Amino acid sequence: MTPPHGPARSRLSVLLRQFAQDRGGAFLIAFAVALPVLLGSVSAAVEYSRLLYRKAQLQSAADAGALAGATMLKLANADDASVTSVTRQTIEGQARTPGDRQSRVTAAIGDGRRSVSTVVEETVPSLMGKLLSLPSTTLIVRATAQLLGSVRLCLLALDSSAKGAFDLEKKAQITADGCSLYSNSTSPSGIQGRDSATARALSICSAGGFDGAKALFTPTPVTDCAPVGDPLKDRPLPSPDNTCLVLSPNADPTTKSRSRHGNVVTATVTLDPGTYCGGLHVTETAMVTLRPGTYIMKDGPLIVDKKASMSGQGVAFFFTGNKAGMLFDKDTTISLTAPTSGLMAGLLMAEQRTVVNPVPVPIDLYLTPPPPPPPGPAPPMRQYRIISDNARTMLGTIYLPAGRLIIDGSRPVADQSAYTVIVARQINLYEGPNLHLNANYGATSVPVPDGVGPKSGTASLRS
Repeated sequence: MTPPHGPARSRLSVLLRQFAQDRGGAFLIAFAVALPVLLGSVSAAVEYSRLLYRKAQLQSAADAGALAGATMLKLANADDASVTSVTRQTIEGQARTPGDRQSRVTAAIGDGRRSVSTVVEETVPSLMGKLLSLPSTTLIVRATAQLLGSVRLCLLALDSSAKGAFDLEKKAQITADGCSLYSNSTSPSGIQGRDSATARALSICSAGGFDGAKALFTPTPVTDCAPVGDPLKDRPLPSPDNTCLVLSPNADPTTKSRSRHGNVVTATVTLDPGTYCGGLHVTETAMVTLRPGTYIMKDGPLIVDKKASMSGQGVAFFFTGNKAGMLFDKDTTISLTAPTSGLMAGLLMAEQRTVVNPVPVPIDLYLTPPPPPPPGPAPPMRQYRIISDNARTMLGTIYLPAGRLIIDGSRPVADQSAYTVIVARQINLYEGPNLHLNANYGATSVPVPDGVGPKSGTASLRS
């Protein structure tokens, strides 16, 4: 087509200029056409960002609630209702649901009371519901927190390699229906059951193996478990000084002071807490009542033998030095309850964490034969022995990280205690005792040290 010339070309130029000048009107028309689409896209982006932000808030609240509930599981008196209530209250407090919407929080306890799960649902009204044809959106978040390493621990043998670090022989029994037994020994016989020995617990676990073909352990021990670190390794313990408490013969004519076997008591007396250099020997038909406090056995054993008895509430024993140790002989009566406050709160017995060259408890004062040796090669250990047929109240935690606890009586031990926890390097039971490790933690004001009993483990979110 030939381009116009002359007057025709001039008219075309005018029309083009007029068209160009009219571009604003065309843009407005195009913008008007595109505006709903543009507004919809912007609204959707705003709404999506708003929902993401709210969902993150709800997830944070759910995580906090699950952790709060799992942490409460560690408390002695925590029942299911209180755990779920704390979970919901924590979530509701952090979520701060506005009044224009509805929310629903559920919480459940699982894994044998070792985890707390929660679901949070919230219906969020849309800011631009008519434009987006979406009047509301329901957000759902979930969280689960569990107690890692939580085994309601009531017995732990700390030795990392010894054969029979936790050992039951002959007719020995352990009854621990509400808590768990654990051995850190990686030996193939880290837990050992001989003859007709029996153990019943919530769970039984060995870092190594289990040797107990003739014994009856219920449930069957789990082997190759991860070792449990000393749960009380950071617990402060007494620091003995050089001030020795010496029993005065003037206070009781039958009480001798500082024999070579320590302070000897043969009559009915009430003793005060303090440092007993050379130990303490309660013998004959003595009846000893202990005032509340800490009794430090320094460089000597605690011996109760013959027909003597010893009782005390709010008392603790701390053993230090190479000559420290303990014997509760067969015909004695023992009734002890740990302190409820102070440095030794919850600890019935504890010892200096290291020992160089321990001396066995002397046996020349009585007819009791020495205990069997450890089942396998063993490092130097202090020796703590309970033979008493009447040691039914031993309420608290026995912590002997460098010691060997030997129980070889023929009657129940600690069965009248609300709870008893044992953490020792090695734990050996012989003859026919029935050691009761009760777990009625909420039935006493004696606290359970962190790391054992219901307070073992740490709460952690599960991915």
